[in-house]
Amino acid sequence: MLLSLHIENVAVIKNVDFDFTEGFMVLTGETGAGKSIVIDSINLLIGAKAERELIRHGESYAMVSGLFGDLSERTVGELNSLGISVDEDGTILVQRTVNSDGKNRIMINGRSVNLSLLKSVMPYLVSIHGQSDTATLLDAKKHIGIIDVYAGCTELLSEYREAYSSLEKIRREKNEIIKKAHEGERLKEILEYQIKDIDSANLHSGEEEELVEKKVKIKNSEKITKNSEFVFKALKGSERGSVSYLLDRSITALSQISDVVPAFAEYSERLRDMLYQVEDISEEVYATLAEIDEDPTETLNKIESRLDKISKLKRKYGLTVDEVLAFREKAYNDYQALENSDEMIRILSSKERAAYEKAVALADKLHALRIEAAKSLEDQVKETLEFLDMPKVVFFASISEKFDAGQKLLNEDGSDRVEFFISANRGAEPQPLAKIASGGEMSRIMLALKSVIAGKDGIPTVIYDEIDAGVSGKTARKIGIKMLSLSKNTQLFCVTHSAQIASLADIHFLISKSDINGATETGVKKLDDEGRIVELSRILGGIDVTESQRAAARDMLNERKDFL
Repeated sequence: MLLSLHIENVAVIKNVDFDFTEGFMVLTGETGAGKSIVIDSINLLIGAKAERELIRHGESYAMVSGLFGDLSERTVGELNSLGISVDEDGTILVQRTVNSDGKNRIMINGRSVNLSLLKSVMPYLVSIHGQSDTATLLDAKKHIGIIDVYAGCTELLSEYREAYSSLEKIRREKNEIIKKAHEGERLKEILEYQIKDIDSANLHSGEEEELVEKKVKIKNSEKITKNSEFVFKALKGSERGSVSYLLDRSITALSQISDVVPAFAEYSERLRDMLYQVEDISEEVYATLAEIDEDPTETLNKIESRLDKISKLKRKYGLTVDEVLAFREKAYNDYQALENSDEMIRILSSKERAAYEKAVALADKLHALRIEAAKSLEDQVKETLEFLDMPKVVFFASISEKFDAGQKLLNEDGSDRVEFFISANRGAEPQPLAKIASGGEMSRIMLALKSVIAGKDGIPTVIYDEIDAGVSGKTARKIGIKMLSLSKNTQLFCVTHSAQIASLADIHFLISKSDINGATETGVKKLDDEGRIVELSRILGGIDVTESQRAAARDMLNERKDFL
């Protein structure tokens, strides 16, 4: 759960700290006090776009950090799979800083991470639902995910998606071969020409570099010959005046007196090493002389002709000889594939049938689980909506499969199309959820669905941002009762303007703003019982708070005990 939250230099918030516990917590305050900024800050922490406009006027950065703890083994396991380790005390500190230069920094337990990883990590720690989030319920494509969370088929779905991915890979490979096979002989002729064209050159890797090196040598053959002959003669080619001759004589001379002067034995060995090196160098130089062609013009013409041929092949098939050879290899494989396309299509068709049957078997299991789970989910959602003052509600999940020529049509979720249908009034025909217009009804439907899957999705902290909009009085009270019930298993926050909801919270935070040193600042205060009565009276009242409103607020707080 979220243990603490620190917000610094975000909009009108200068420096605010929250300390949280388990249970049900509410945030209230006047319109414009900064409640939405708190939610924006948490959204920033879970991966929302970092806008420089969020930075408080006159400051160079904005920063939000959240400390999470008391995590379940399941959550810790999921985080570990993402490469995130929990501290020794079982906590995770997530921090995000936005700088005025547009750069932002994300840290998890002191380690810098990228935005992508942050977005992967945070859904396991916290979930935010607001009025705009009810729009996700209007997208029928999202409904199957709700059923799957309720059904607890995460592992089965993962296994199915792996099978479906294999099936799609086989299908792509088969379709590519069929496409090429349709082009037929024309493509084969092109490939055959390309293969013969490259093979006629008899290329080998590194050949061009070798030819260029040889060409440089031939162009400088006179210089190479003149200087190499001099070096060879100086080192070894002269009978008496060469370095080799003099070193050999010196070695012999030192050896003859080494018994008299022992140190000369070492000198003799050192000179012998030099002799070996001189002889190696002279032999290399002599080998270079042997490479110099007596007719360099003819050899140079042959090299130029060869390089010209290589250049023409490179213009057609690649930037380097290695690329040309790689092109030839691919052309050969494509040619062989065309030659054997019928056989390969037959083999892949067999693999496709096997992969399809495996995927369908898993899709059937998913279908059965969803059908079973839907019945239970429908009953629980209907019961919750009836409690939330929708007594005539009809709610059900339509689960259908599509077929083509007797075969199930599969996608990454299986073979099912799921859509929620609802009727809020007696006698009205159930309609797709997307056609529900009332904001108050959508808020209750979302709360009902979230309450039904609470605990199954493994998210330890849930935040509701003014989802009570459009409801009031008894219905708002029942929404608060439902939230209080949910908070027994999940840490729950609610930003609200409803006294009926706020009075049911375990902890009540007041968000307010004031002028400090000529600047507006938002602050937060954890209210005691008397403070709660004052704030609830303000929410209930008009311009001036009356004693009857204070009495009503006190009654609401006292009544809370009946729902614990």
